Amino acid sequence: MSAALETLDRMNTALAQSQNGQLPQSEMIRLWRALAPALALPTRFDEVLHPLLDRIEASVLFSEESCSFSQKDLLSSLQLWADKAQAKLTSP
Repeated sequence: MSAALETLDRMNTALAQSQNGQLPQSEMIRLWRALAPALALPTRFDEVLHPLLDRIEASVLFSEESCSFSQKDLLSSLQLWADKAQAKLTSP
């Protein structure tokens, strides 16, 4: 497995732990921000990831789902980003 895929796997593990309540979302976000540059993905991935992480960070301020910030939807979007990143990293 390449270093980038190992890094992405670590990011996915943190996401799963956050969704299961084993890791605070703030820690998951910090880890994703720190590790994402190591993936060396095209710029468009950063253009999507960083605003998404900002929205997740803001959603932590709400204890329940709100019309502006659905944590479940945001975390699903983050998983979709990770899936697309994996596809990009594994494509020839």
